[in-house]
Amino acid sequence: MGTKRGFAAALHSGDPAYGALPGYFMRRLEPALTSLLDAAIASGEIRAGTSTRHLLHAVANLCMPIPNEGPAYSQRMVALLIDGLRYGATSQPHP
Repeated sequence: MGTKRGFAAALHSGDPAYGALPGYFMRRLEPALTSLLDAAIASGEIRAGTSTRHLLHAVANLCMPIPNEGPAYSQRMVALLIDGLRYGATSQPHP
């Protein structure tokens, strides 16, 4: 993400050339990520109730450039997101 800092800005620029990309990414990434999340939840590695779409949107938001911040900031935010997914994880899904 640190090397693709302009990617999110391009996607949200309003340029019609980029209009199909969000849907393309969701169609490609969502099934694979859903399988990975389901396996991680079943093994108790991450908390239950984690939505594939919410996770994809959270990661996309980390791509937004923050003034006066470099790649180290994005790395800290990814670590925080991952820690949040693991916090209190159990092998038993929560209702």
